[in-house]
Amino acid sequence: MKVKRRTAANALMGAVLGAVAIFAAPVQAKEWKTVTIALEGGYAPWNLTLPGGKLGGFEPELVANLCERAKLQCNLVAQDWDGMIPGLQAGKFDVLMDAISITPEREKIIAFSRPYAATPATFAVADAKILPKAAPGAAIVKLSGDPKADQPAIDALRKQLKGKTIGIQSGTVYTKFINDGFKDVASIRVYKTSPERDLDLANGRIDASFDDVTYYAANIDKKETASITMAGPKIGGPIWGPGEGLAFRKQDADLRAKFDTAIGAALADGTVRKLSDKWFKTDVTP
Repeated sequence: MKVKRRTAANALMGAVLGAVAIFAAPVQAKEWKTVTIALEGGYAPWNLTLPGGKLGGFEPELVANLCERAKLQCNLVAQDWDGMIPGLQAGKFDVLMDAISITPEREKIIAFSRPYAATPATFAVADAKILPKAAPGAAIVKLSGDPKADQPAIDALRKQLKGKTIGIQSGTVYTKFINDGFKDVASIRVYKTSPERDLDLANGRIDASFDDVTYYAANIDKKETASITMAGPKIGGPIWGPGEGLAFRKQDADLRAKFDTAIGAALADGTVRKLSDKWFKTDVTP
């Protein structure tokens, strides 16, 4: 979400919807000076935990720039993905920044900033016989999110992955895509984290995985996962929504507006592109 494109798990949705009712009453506008921002700290290169415990990566560097523009003191904290949305609604955090995809389902329970990034996703394998690499310079396959319209584009992938085991991180927008498109032809194995899944892929316990292109580009050249390569087409388009954005409680529209202005300025002056080139080796500006 990881870009990683993140989306709430179904089991979480009901609890969060209940929490929405609690926070639905009008509240007095807050004078924002200090903001707590939650990141996972384990989805390199979007965000990662450096030696000593400090958070680094594309998002921590970008949000430092945004907070300076918005004249906010921002405190970054690490939080497991499963606890992010409940923690936001309970007031534990003020903002979430974890490569979170903006989706209609999510917008029912939380509010988003304008997107600061938009990236495609792809499969990865350790055995090229399972799924070959895309041709150099191959176009991104654009999917609309309409299963009927998108079916012809994924039929070849379904045939190639029939009878295989596909690994996916839980609670991401990619989880739904893999379940909807492949669970009738392949076994789906869900992991709490992407690194856990990568190790199983490298060691032959699963046949393929699916995640954000930027995640793979930064992580599959590690010693323990050096056998993994990206495979098949890059998949993008409206199926993933407009891109990744910061997440807020719905009532904090004034805080969201501050970050929207800052993101707009960071996009306009090339800051986002500069940081995406540094961390992803490609331009992820939306």
